[in-house]
Amino acid sequence: MRILGTTAHPTGSWVTQAAKNLIMDLEDAGTRAKYLIRDRDTKYPALFDEVLADVGITAVLSGVRMPRMNSIMERWVQTCRHELLDRTLIWNQRHLLHALREFEHHHDTHRPHQAIHQGSPLRAVLDPIAEPGQIARLDVRRNDCLGGTLHEYRNAA
Repeated sequence: MRILGTTAHPTGSWVTQAAKNLIMDLEDAGTRAKYLIRDRDTKYPALFDEVLADVGITAVLSGVRMPRMNSIMERWVQTCRHELLDRTLIWNQRHLLHALREFEHHHDTHRPHQAIHQGSPLRAVLDPIAEPGQIARLDVRRNDCLGGTLHEYRNAA
């Protein structure tokens, strides 16, 4: 998941610049993307798709009146609202971007996901504890993020 920016009034030029920022962000991270799934909003000009096509990213349009086609993104937005935005008083656009980037990092590296056996997308799934004696020796530490809105847990070494 990548948070590229926020604006109250997106325009075609703003969205195109966000696509350019995405390409630079992916190059800096040393990763590639093959597809970008987007809806059919008129705010996506033809230049948006051309910028992506120049680096080999195919823009896939979601179907008309097919809400399940974009279900992964809809679920992420719902999770972000329930776990972050409904619990946080956002002061301004800068604060919103900071909170969204923190949530992005938390979601991709710490938050457990049922679909990948309670692992995180960017972190390997840990081996299960097989011995009952190991449970007694666990030293779990909690790290609060965003003023305590998000909690990250780890086993202290």
